[in-house]
Amino acid sequence: MGRARTKQKKVARTSSTTATTSSLPPISSLLAKAQDLIVQCDYSLARKFTERVLVREDATTAENNQAKEMLAIVLLETGDVDGAKQIFVTLVPPHPNAPSPPPASAYLYLAQLANDDPYAALAHYQSAIDLLQTQLKGKSPSSNSISEEDDAEIKGNLVRAYLGMVEIWMDPEYDLCVNPAASNTCDSLLSQALKIDPQNLETLQTLASVRLSQEKSEEALLALRTFPPPPTQESTDTPADPQSHAFLLLSALPIQTRITRAKLLLECVAYPDALSLLEGVVAADDTNIEGWYLMGWAWWLLAERRKEGDVSAGVGLGEESQQLEWQDMARDARDCLETCQTLHISQEHPDVPLLDHVRELIGTMDALGIQPSPAEEDENGEEWEEVSDDEEDEDVEMA
Repeated sequence: MGRARTKQKKVARTSSTTATTSSLPPISSLLAKAQDLIVQCDYSLARKFTERVLVREDATTAENNQAKEMLAIVLLETGDVDGAKQIFVTLVPPHPNAPSPPPASAYLYLAQLANDDPYAALAHYQSAIDLLQTQLKGKSPSSNSISEEDDAEIKGNLVRAYLGMVEIWMDPEYDLCVNPAASNTCDSLLSQALKIDPQNLETLQTLASVRLSQEKSEEALLALRTFPPPPTQESTDTPADPQSHAFLLLSALPIQTRITRAKLLLECVAYPDALSLLEGVVAADDTNIEGWYLMGWAWWLLAERRKEGDVSAGVGLGEESQQLEWQDMARDARDCLETCQTLHISQEHPDVPLLDHVRELIGTMDALGIQPSPAEEDENGEEWEEVSDDEEDEDVEMA
């Protein structure tokens, strides 16, 4: 009877505020707008929309929790890590106001924020995995209770959780990496991730990193050279070119992911693969210091092999590059390293060891008589000159 009276009282209150709430935008619209603004990185405006939801008395508990999570994401993206963590903690047990079940995403964020406690991070990841697995198991093929889009999102989050755990086990900052169980644990976690998405590039790249730590370079390279099959072209009913498809997939990866991948390829002595990847990096961002450094390092390693008489050095670079002498490769290396050095100084980059290595390599090339390529020349053999904006304007006016 008590619950019935409470319910009636709530209905009466709702009727008295109908005129007020009916003039307000729906909560669902506010949440959708906040989500769009987060995707657009307009965090200040997204925060206003989430706060509008949180002060609304007609918001359901689920809507309130959704707004809280969005606000936490906004705080995280704007640098208020502690504020974000405080909100995420309210969304999971043992907090008394945590929803049941809690959102798996809150555990994923907490895992990433537990930098100083790897065991807490692993526990958060495992909690997220348990929740996500339950969501997948709850999917009914007949009722189609989970859309394809939601299904893909759940699987993607599962893969990220497994890979997050692998990264913690491999991190040299933690004592877990020297644990005798580390290698087998990483293999098991990667196996679970590959069951969900056997050709996920991020998973395969992590697998390569683990295989290199296990001194299995051939398996590492195989993982790095494994790509999803190209889609069938509608016009010809034939699959697209695998090499072009792989290039497109790699080009879509974040630059830092490509940089990490290039380092792994260099460890596998796959210099042409690394150079191809790095050319895409500096084409996308010609101020990327690490990209220029790794390109210079890769060319220098090839030059050393060619200088020692290795005729296979350069295979896979293309017909023209395969004919290069070691001096030509070394000159390409120096050009990249000179660019890296210039950018490093102009940007006041904090990675001093990288600059030291660049200078050491340039010194070695100096001793071998390897100089930078001459300035670009036009068809008449005249060097190009930089034209200032003022000079360009004068030319336009004279014309």
